[in-house]
Amino acid sequence: MARPARAAFVTLVATALCAGLCTSQVNTAGAVPAAAGDAVAQQAPAVLAPATTEGVAPTAAGVAKALAAVLKDPSLGPHHGVYVYDASRNKPLFSVGAGTPYTPASTLKLLTTVSALETLGPDHTFATKVVSGAKGSVVLVGGGDPLLAVRPSAGDGYPTRATLQTLAASTAKALKAQGLTSVSLGYDASLFTGPAINARWEANYVPEGIAAPTSALWVNEGRVAPGMAKRSTAPAQAAAVAFQKLLVQYGIKVAAAPKPAVAPAAAAPIAQVKSPTLGQIVEYINLHSDNDGAETLLRHVGIATGNGGSYVGGVKGVRATLTKLGLDVSKATIYDGSGLTRANKVPLDVLAGAVRVAVSKDHPELRHLLTGLPVAGFNGSLRERFSTVGTGPGLGLVRAKTGTLTGVHSLAGYARDMSGTLLVFAVASDSVPVPKTLDARAALDRTTSLLAACGC
Repeated sequence: MARPARAAFVTLVATALCAGLCTSQVNTAGAVPAAAGDAVAQQAPAVLAPATTEGVAPTAAGVAKALAAVLKDPSLGPHHGVYVYDASRNKPLFSVGAGTPYTPASTLKLLTTVSALETLGPDHTFATKVVSGAKGSVVLVGGGDPLLAVRPSAGDGYPTRATLQTLAASTAKALKAQGLTSVSLGYDASLFTGPAINARWEANYVPEGIAAPTSALWVNEGRVAPGMAKRSTAPAQAAAVAFQKLLVQYGIKVAAAPKPAVAPAAAAPIAQVKSPTLGQIVEYINLHSDNDGAETLLRHVGIATGNGGSYVGGVKGVRATLTKLGLDVSKATIYDGSGLTRANKVPLDVLAGAVRVAVSKDHPELRHLLTGLPVAGFNGSLRERFSTVGTGPGLGLVRAKTGTLTGVHSLAGYARDMSGTLLVFAVASDSVPVPKTLDARAALDRTTSLLAACGC
């Protein structure tokens, strides 16, 4: 029996259900305080009724029957498949076409972000600092904050970003307290190493603003202006110039144009700003499929695992971390953190595995991977999805990371089925005929909707 579309609002409850973090009961214990003279305080009504279940626990045969027709959709092309894991019973449930790896596109971000959460922890933050340099100089030091902005913007939304404006105000105040009103400015982006642009990316990615040269010091993810696609070819220098202008606004004269510098290793910060927590950053990256944020986290994973701050070191760190989490990456080929290169090849069970370990009660530190996944038909990269015939049952009940390149579509995430079973899935095709791209995308939406509607 299909759920009515308005049942999508149970997504507010589904997030808590995703790992058995709460029961299906709605807490109505809080009462509205009584007004003066009232004999009895009024009980606040429940926002939502408890979720109900029907049908039986899913079986391989039941899922196979439910998905049989959609998996024959010719728009999916010759290389497509699905992998389903029963997270309520901790066992693989069903797979077809999962024997060979797929080009994951942006579902690869699940591997990067789950590795970052595991290696650094969800409460970790990245600091952008100003330290004293040679006499009369200060150095702006990049800490790899992927969301650092020049100044607050009404369009930034969640999470609240650290800004150079705040850093400049604090720096100016500290310098004036030392009797300094004129300095020279250097900038240090040496935390990350190696090429700033992945050698496996298409040549048009940076010029067209699909990605930026990855830097430990940038603002607005290397964009020449907030909201614009065009990126700076020298994002660290651009950030330093923006900081220089802000210092001048706060009454500090800067003697010359900012120059690259190496901050003294033991220098205490004159001022600093800290990023949102890593958990919040992971939610942002997966909700919006942020390529630049993922590439930044890849390099942080490399540093945290002792493999260095290059994208090559980051990939080594991701592979080691996924192995530590119990995922078999022996058949996976990974070259970046965002999924932009078509050379990436990842088995479906590994893509689903990132979600599976985040669901596990053994890994509460990974929960932000789940809470940041787009909700079908409601937000992020799934806002405009699940609007075609057969996708109604998935509205609000499927949460998944999207993956899209020309000829490639994928989804990896989770859903509660009709019986209350938590199903983790990955579904993909990397051989979609270009004229059929929207049909193929709709077929993947139907596949996951059928899982949500399954009481089989």
